[in-house]
Amino acid sequence: MVDKTLLASKVASVRDAVARIRSVLPEAHDIADRTTREVVVLNLFVALQECVSLAAHWLADEGLDIPQTYGELFRRLGEHGIIPADLAQRLAAASGLRNLVAHQYGVLDWKRVHAIASERLDDLLAFCDRLASRAAKEV
Repeated sequence: MVDKTLLASKVASVRDAVARIRSVLPEAHDIADRTTREVVVLNLFVALQECVSLAAHWLADEGLDIPQTYGELFRRLGEHGIIPADLAQRLAAASGLRNLVAHQYGVLDWKRVHAIASERLDDLLAFCDRLASRAAKEV
């Protein structure tokens, strides 16, 4: 059984990070202000990392094998019907951004970061909502 306190904490962290991104993200993809870029990137990293952590935690609690890559964590959840397969694929792709931020910050493509921050934040929220809903059904 998933640790509901841990789940609630991580979901709250993802929601907070998404709200922070949305509060500063300009409409144009040219994020010229360094502080804005840093707020966006840091909060994307936090949200993605929390989702990765939740995915690993969920798989472990289900007694399923933990894959070696972050992308595979989401794909495995999709394969087992825990999250929709299309959402799993999008989150697997997004996990690559998490790795890029963590290991090669200087080579970030700001157009890609802006596109993800503009178009994919709902995927992170949908993931959290799906896990929270499933956990609420557990007795």
